[in-house]
Amino acid sequence: MPRVRPGFDTAQMVWVRKEHGLEVYARNRWVDTPAHMLAPLLAQALQHSGAFKAVVQSPSPVAARLRLETEIVRLQQDFTVQPSRVQFTLSARLVDLGTRQVLASTEFDETKAATSEDAYGGVKAANQALERLLVKLTEFCVTHAPTP
Repeated sequence: MPRVRPGFDTAQMVWVRKEHGLEVYARNRWVDTPAHMLAPLLAQALQHSGAFKAVVQSPSPVAARLRLETEIVRLQQDFTVQPSRVQFTLSARLVDLGTRQVLASTEFDETKAATSEDAYGGVKAANQALERLLVKLTEFCVTHAPTP
């Protein structure tokens, strides 16, 4: 399960209209928290890459060689620019569970312009940013995972 920075661990959709000022939509919400929605998508993207024998979500009784630790740093619709844009930042660490060493660590930052100045435009932009982020995250894991 991805960790989440303070202010973003909510099903409320976050937006900003001034620097460091997080606000939420009054009538619009995510169907679940972003972390809960992201976890299965991460596993699915890694599994579909074909680079891993199996991908399981934690907690699991299955012994694993690697663990992907992720944290949602930012997921917000930014109205300080026009058109507004969604900013999605995710940090990732790939850990070798046998040696307990971090194999690689990085931060992904995707920004996508919204098609409309409302929550729906933000959702569409977030989905597009997420698609690009998942591709980059998968490439990161494939590149830094040790070969069996």
